[in-house]
Amino acid sequence: MDYSSPKVRIWQVVSLVPAGSVVTYGQIAHMAGLPHHARMVGSVLKQLPPDSSIPWHRVINCQGRISFPQGSPQYLRQQERLLAEGIEFMAERISLQQFQWQGGFES
Repeated sequence: MDYSSPKVRIWQVVSLVPAGSVVTYGQIAHMAGLPHHARMVGSVLKQLPPDSSIPWHRVINCQGRISFPQGSPQYLRQQERLLAEGIEFMAERISLQQFQWQGGFES
């Protein structure tokens, strides 16, 4: 495995996000050394196998929303996992101020 590949760097950063916290696609891209590649993060996470232990569900968009279509099976699965970790939704949004993980990285 090429540990310097963008895909592996994205997986590594997402794996660090603790339960009860969320990050944005852009934040993951920045932390993985891929600034301005938020869409790449989404593409990489879509390729994860269903049984992956990488906490993909903790990655949301910069508006504090789940990116899957509201009410879709994927949306409901992600929402259920976040709720189980204590993440609160208000009008289908998550407060980034309250739940966003900073990870000790500089912005």
